[in-house]
Order: sequence, then C-alpha cells, then structure tokens
Amino acid sequence: MDVNKYKIGIIGLGPVGLTLAAHFKEAGCEVHICDVEKKKINLIRSNGVELVGKIEKSTYFNHIYSSVSELLEQKIDILICSVKAYHVNSVLDQIDKNVADGLYLISAQNGIDIRQKYTSHFNESQILRMVINYAGNLNAPNVVNVTFFNPPNYIASIDDSKHEVAEWLSTILTGGNLETKWIDSFTIEDRIWEKTILNAALSPLCAISKLTMKEAMAHPDTLEIIEQIILEAMEVAKAEEIKLHDNFLKLCIRYLKNAGDHFPSLAVDLLSKNETEIDYMNGKIVEYGRKHYIRTPLNLTFTNLVKAISHKNIQLKADQLPEQESISDE
Repeated sequence: MDVNKYKIGIIGLGPVGLTLAAHFKEAGCEVHICDVEKKKINLIRSNGVELVGKIEKSTYFNHIYSSVSELLEQKIDILICSVKAYHVNSVLDQIDKNVADGLYLISAQNGIDIRQKYTSHFNESQILRMVINYAGNLNAPNVVNVTFFNPPNYIASIDDSKHEVAEWLSTILTGGNLETKWIDSFTIEDRIWEKTILNAALSPLCAISKLTMKEAMAHPDTLEIIEQIILEAMEVAKAEEIKLHDNFLKLCIRYLKNAGDHFPSLAVDLLSKNETEIDYMNGKIVEYGRKHYIRTPLNLTFTNLVKAISHKNIQLKADQLPEQESISDE
C-alpha cells in the first residue's frame, strides 16, 4: 500500500480530527491539519498531539494551518472535514470550486442527512462518508483522552464510484490500529442511522440531566427512558427501510454500558452554552417520524428542550455582549 498516494488534509481538530490525524501521520502519510483556534494550533506546533486512554499515541506535525485557504493552497488530495455538523456549510463555502476539482471530501460528522450539505456544494463522486465509532474528550487542546473505541469505523463513497479511495483509507487506518472498514453506499446509510440512534439515546438526556453517560446507564429510571428513545427510533428506521443489526436494542444497551464516566459531545456543547447537533440526531428521528406518521414523543421532547435551552443561552450571550464591550472600552 502506497501511503503517499494521497495527501491528507484535516479540518477541525477536536477528538475526532486529532485521532485521525495521529493515525494517518503514524502510518507515514503526508498530513496537513487545520483549526481556527490559535491556542490549539500553537500547542500542537510546540508540543505535538497526544492520545491517551484507550488509544495511546504521540506525534508531531510539520504542516499546520489556521485557515482553510492556507490548507487548500497545499494541493490536498483528500480533505477530511471533522467539524461539528452546524459548521460544515461554513467550511464548504470556503472551498473554491476551482480548487475543489479532483479533491475528495470526507464527511466525518455525526447525524443523519449530513451528505446533503456536501452534495449541495460538490459532485457526489467527490464525497465519501465516515462513521466514527470512537469518542473522547480533550484533556488539553492538543491532548485527547480516547474514552472508548468500538471497532470498526466505516467509510464509503456515497455513490460507490470511488470505492478504491475508501479502500485505501480503510487499509491505512486499519494498518495503524484504528480498524476501519470500507462498505457500499447503502450499507453506510444503515450504519449512519445506527450511530445516530446511539447518540440520540444518551446525549440529550445527559445534557439536560447533567448525568455522565455511565451515571445515566447505571440508573434504572434513566435506562428506561434510553430504551424507549431507541425503540421510537427503531420504528422510524424500519419505516425508512434502514437495515439495523439483529437484536439492535440489546446491542445498543451493551454498547452504551461501555460508555465512560464523562459527558457526550452534545452535552459538553450545551453545558458550555454552545450550539448543538440535536437537529441532526433526535431532530431527524422526529422529522422522519412525521414523514411516516409515527409518533416520537420522547425524541420530540428532548429535541425541543435542548433547542429551548440553546436559544436561552444564545440570548444570554447576546445580552452580555454590550456589557462586555463597555467594560473593555473602559
């Protein structure tokens, strides 16, 4: 396998992006990384990237940028976008159509219907989708505590025209001990729904209750809520002709019981008063439920509660801004 066949670019250096970057770099690929957070970029330049917990790696990078335009000037072959779902449009808007000719774009976001964001900008033949089955938190801007990895990750060309690119990526990552399987475009949709249901089952509950994943799974009252969220989503998935694994509910509970004693990403965002990905998780289950006249009361409740809290947080930030400006003016 020629590790230098493609030049890799990664935008968004959270737990997902940093973990991918470290594995591609260790495999011997030329890796270019980008994030708008200057403190993070400076730390990576001086101290490198470290993975701890379930995966342990430490590596330095030679090609580090703080803007998308800088990164794309390097004539990247494969661009992995690992920003939050609500930032995808902003990133894609910065990619000049002329620069994008011959560029493969990989979506590494959680949630259903993310592909539409990419296909509204670029040809389907350029786009691949990943389903990430590891998770972690940042101990520091350049240090990821990988809390679990339930292999494999999945990757597919969304129109099946570039399966050789998906195969190359999966081989490189698997060779670096981040097991990744390339699959067809229909199967990736099944895996996307499975992962979204897992996220929807626990993330908003943890966000609102302020329970960690381990705490939520340990209490019989919250466990009952989690099971009902999954059952609602399973009914919607069946109506959409999504093929879930046999014994899916039991597999979900087993998977989630392996979750760590920390908050999932959506909960971290809500508690930090940032935007969340709820519209692409529980919100999509509600949306497709309505399409098929299926009631999804728990998913609707959590979607609307998270959105209401987010709206309040945005208002509070807006109200505080003039006061902060007046203080700084003094």
